[in-house]
Amino acid sequence: MSQLTGERVLVALGGNAMTAPDGSATPEAQERAIGGAMELVADLIAAGAEVALTHGNGPQVGNILIKQQLAAHVVPPVPLDWCGAQTQATIGVLIMNALGRELARRGVDRPVATVVTRTLVDAADRGFTEPTKPIGRYFPEAEARRCMDLGENWTSFGERGWRRVVASPEPLEILDAPAVDALMAAGHIVVAAGGGGVPVVRENGALHGVEAVIDKDLGAQLLARRIGVTALVIATDIEHVMIGYGSPQARPVGRTTPSELRAHAAAGQFAGGSMGPKVEAAVRFVEAGGRRAVITSLAHIADAVHGGAGTVIEAQNAQNAQNAQNTATNAEEG
Repeated sequence: MSQLTGERVLVALGGNAMTAPDGSATPEAQERAIGGAMELVADLIAAGAEVALTHGNGPQVGNILIKQQLAAHVVPPVPLDWCGAQTQATIGVLIMNALGRELARRGVDRPVATVVTRTLVDAADRGFTEPTKPIGRYFPEAEARRCMDLGENWTSFGERGWRRVVASPEPLEILDAPAVDALMAAGHIVVAAGGGGVPVVRENGALHGVEAVIDKDLGAQLLARRIGVTALVIATDIEHVMIGYGSPQARPVGRTTPSELRAHAAAGQFAGGSMGPKVEAAVRFVEAGGRRAVITSLAHIADAVHGGAGTVIEAQNAQNAQNAQNTATNAEEG
């Protein structure tokens, strides 16, 4: 692996790093998945990169919601912001333990910390009046109706059943990013903004949590910008973003620019619930001045830092410079 000294990287871990291949989120499955992911992250750190991590939490929050529904007559349910905070801490501890073990095996002495992170949203965001983000499992209509009687919003997904839908407001600010920055400056690897962050609003000068979930990838790009990373790496379960996904004309996207990806997005190439948010997050990071965003599989995160793997998004001038360098290299080799 090439040396990565001087690189400050945010790795956004997708669900494949948190659960078994079949989506199972048992404690054992989560520990195995996170342990495997941390082997790759430890290699990145051992090569000299300054690393922060963020992660999804959908299955974990879903498990909490199931427990709440089953025990609602015994234990009062807690709101979604509490669920987010609980899963940030739980996943953070699993990452800290696994990464600590992998670093020790490599003879790397670096502390790992988790910051339970709040994300500011606008109380007037229309997501609160038009909730559309599905969470939790599918249920029969009768069970969904009982939950709706308690004030929850549920939507039918046809033969698959009904799911709860909640607000997913636009993230405005990662409030605890200064703590992340300070810990990284002190030499820590930091886990932060899990699940996009715990959603909070500011009213009359005070902060309080709200019933919402934040898109983890949009939260990641906001954190990446705030802590000044050189590369945002969004790790998922495929090596490249695909155009024409699922069709005979499918092709991978290699090195590209924000404008090119936005054109593909406008043409409906990226599904709103899967690749769409990842593409939007990567584009926003580069448009805001970030050097490089990469969407690729977990196995390629080290090569992704230098733009050597996956779908690499850079500003047009950066891509022109890279193309010129490649042309010069090819000419020398010829």
